[in-house]
Amino acid sequence: MLVISNLSVHFANRYLFDKIAFSVNPGDRIGLIGRNGSGKTTLLNIISGALLPEEGIITKANHYTIGYLPQEKAINSQKALIDEVSSALSEIKELEKKIKRMTEEINCRNDYDSEYYQKLLQSLYESTEHFNNLGGNSSEAEIEYILTGLGFNRVEFFRPVSEFSGGWQMRSELAKILLRKPDCILLDEPTNHLDLDSILWLRNFLYNYKGSAIIVSHDREFLDNVTNRTIEVSGGKIFDLNKAYSEFMIFRKERKRQQIAAYKEQQRQIVETERFIERFRYKATLASRVQSKIKQLEKIDRIELEEEDLSSIKFRFPEPPRSGRLVAEIKSLSKNYDTKIVLHNINLSVEKGEKIAFVGKNGEGKSTLSRILAGVESYSGTYKTGHNVLAGYFSQQQAELLNNDLTVFEIIDNSATGDMRSQVRNLLGAFLFSGESVDKKVRVLSGGEKSRLAIARILLQPANFLILDEPTNHLDMIAKDVLKKALIQFNGSLVVVSHDIEFLRDLTTRTILFRNGQIFDYKGTIDEFLAYQNLDSINKIESVRIFKENNNNVVPRENIKSVAQVYREKKKQLQKEESRIKRIIRECENQIEILENQITKMETEFSNPGFILNIENQMKDKKEFDDLRSSLDDKMEEWTNLQLELENCLKNYL
Repeated sequence: MLVISNLSVHFANRYLFDKIAFSVNPGDRIGLIGRNGSGKTTLLNIISGALLPEEGIITKANHYTIGYLPQEKAINSQKALIDEVSSALSEIKELEKKIKRMTEEINCRNDYDSEYYQKLLQSLYESTEHFNNLGGNSSEAEIEYILTGLGFNRVEFFRPVSEFSGGWQMRSELAKILLRKPDCILLDEPTNHLDLDSILWLRNFLYNYKGSAIIVSHDREFLDNVTNRTIEVSGGKIFDLNKAYSEFMIFRKERKRQQIAAYKEQQRQIVETERFIERFRYKATLASRVQSKIKQLEKIDRIELEEEDLSSIKFRFPEPPRSGRLVAEIKSLSKNYDTKIVLHNINLSVEKGEKIAFVGKNGEGKSTLSRILAGVESYSGTYKTGHNVLAGYFSQQQAELLNNDLTVFEIIDNSATGDMRSQVRNLLGAFLFSGESVDKKVRVLSGGEKSRLAIARILLQPANFLILDEPTNHLDMIAKDVLKKALIQFNGSLVVVSHDIEFLRDLTTRTILFRNGQIFDYKGTIDEFLAYQNLDSINKIESVRIFKENNNNVVPRENIKSVAQVYREKKKQLQKEESRIKRIIRECENQIEILENQITKMETEFSNPGFILNIENQMKDKKEFDDLRSSLDDKMEEWTNLQLELENCLKNYL
């Protein structure tokens, strides 16, 4: 077990963490979420031991191991891929040598009854068992399984790591971590370096992993399919719940709604109680009731509303110029780099208003074709654009072309025209630039900040054909939502390269798969496409189940409920029960009010001199008064039980 206790980190005149505490148990797969800058990466660095906290301690069991994959890492290895990855198995290799030494020594000894001989046998047994538990006898097969799962071809196993791109080098680092099988895996945006097939494989691996994992990711689909717990970092505090991301967010939203409702109800009760106290404070006949109300007021556990960012950032593209019906047309197009054929004799047309997803493994030509469509890559064959087509293109490399001498604000302000100039600061805020950060020079921005700035600039251009290559890699959930909503409302044509299934969902309606130099055109959404490719069993997508008809057309035939749908149905049933209980509570409160009024009236009559002189009336009214007090006590008890019943009902759909 890993325990984080009273952790505090102070940064830039604010607390990233203020005495936070939580534990990580075996089997926990935790999604660590929060806005950019909330401290997620810092927390991973502290847990891994790369940073020390100002206060607090990290406690872990003896021999507890942690594997950490940061977002970026400088890798300088001249070893062949398989040798570099095999180096992660140093413990297995040391054990193998130890077992060999002990075996040789045992074979040379004949003091079978000696204490040393018995200890040697015990040590050999324990080492062999540990070796087997680490998979020592199947390590070669395990290396091949993990490398191929992460997208490496067998022919690449003997290439030097230095020859691979940065993204593929990060995959090799991930492979080493998975091979070690640490007690806890820390992953910071792991899907940034993976294609769709590798993401699906990693999901499956982590879902079945026996250790624990803490994952920072902007990919909702990935978190929903892997995690069983979510920790949100916000305002120096954490909110921890044993639910995957989507359920967690539904819970948080519902909890905030209920918290606000409970706060308003409590404030109403406080005002009524204070009014009662103020009104009857000096009436001797009600002194006991007033004192009871005062004590009741003092005992109230005051509800405090959580602080939250209530700002709502909305963005719409400028209305694009009208284009012809045919936006782009490719015929017999091919592309190769030296002897490597990337695209071979492909045909493709894009019509006005179409929104197309390019999917497939890295290296299959998605980005190459995107560059061809954008007019920045050479090719053989025919490619023509339609009437009045204006293309807007984003790629990760474009971030490096920004003018280093300009500020963030100047980059965006120089690109804005007309009505868009009034949206400059909103757009910068949507992409996580606010306050002093808008005055930063481009040269001091991180790679992720440059990427976000490049996307923001593209959105201001009057384009009617957008080509976006992995636009979400450095966006947090909120910024990604802003971009997605704007793209859904975009009236032009769109081609987007992405491995983020959730981002593509409800955005694209046509899917093109790249494989072995060819493209396979599917007229359907990403969910329909994945089901058609029989990938639903791998990634456990539950939003739509697809069935194949005899004519091979793929049509939705049965809706499989998503997490949100199941939750909403359950919530609807429980809300009926909630309404029923609240109705009974209101009736009970009305009866309590009537009884209290009757008791108050009788207490007033008891103070009348005529009442004191009439012994017969005293006996009769005393019995009636006692009956009223007994009825009031019964109703108060009923009201208390109903409140508990209501509380349990609310907990059930949280």
